[in-house]
Amino acid sequence: MISVGVDSGSATTKAVLISDRRIIAHIILPTAFDFLLAAEKAYKNVLVNTGVDEKDINGVYATGYGRNSIKFASKAISEITAHTLGVYHLYPDVNGIIDIGGQDSKVISVNSGRVTDFLMNDKCAAGTGKFLEYTARALEVPIEEFGLLALVSKAPASITSMCTVFAESEAISLRARGFKKEDIAAGLIKSVARRVAVMARQVGLKQNVAFVGGVAKNVGIKGALERELGISLYVPPEPQITGALGAALYGTK
Repeated sequence: MISVGVDSGSATTKAVLISDRRIIAHIILPTAFDFLLAAEKAYKNVLVNTGVDEKDINGVYATGYGRNSIKFASKAISEITAHTLGVYHLYPDVNGIIDIGGQDSKVISVNSGRVTDFLMNDKCAAGTGKFLEYTARALEVPIEEFGLLALVSKAPASITSMCTVFAESEAISLRARGFKKEDIAAGLIKSVARRVAVMARQVGLKQNVAFVGGVAKNVGIKGALERELGISLYVPPEPQITGALGAALYGTK
């Protein structure tokens, strides 16, 4: 049984090929403007990388922001379902999932691999990867270094605004007042962690919680979330592919 899951995100498109429920290959590509084109590239890449012929694929399952644009998929499934299936496959004892992506953030309560409750922030950039990108740009810090920079802070700045535009202005204002970049970065990361932690508490996440999505690679955010929630978070070796993995696993049900 060979199936492929494609997670069409706002920033990146991920594809995972599984055989007998084992990950054989995965790829992460920029989505850019065309969701369908990015999905096609990701799909073809995992086939080439594994030497699997398209006729041997039992099905292609799409999820993510642009899932309905992927016309070649056998079926489109919700991000909530996909992430739950993917994370539960990796961590069977998981009770909760925090997913922070480019455009939205989600918290999911899980019981024996089934969704019991969830909250999603997709109306505002606050608490998302986009928020971090804009504020990192305001500090002239590469987003890849933002979390590490925050870790060296001894006195995180207080960030009062969660609106991306106002937080960006606030970061620039703090810099002009002489605040260190690392302290501003730590303050911004702490504000994101607090917002997501509020969502997590609202759905009752307390232990055995996985942190996934592109932002899970940010060590500063992971540490800030763990402090806010008072727990250690599971982070998969590649936290961006759990949605695509879950979509592929859906095809084996």
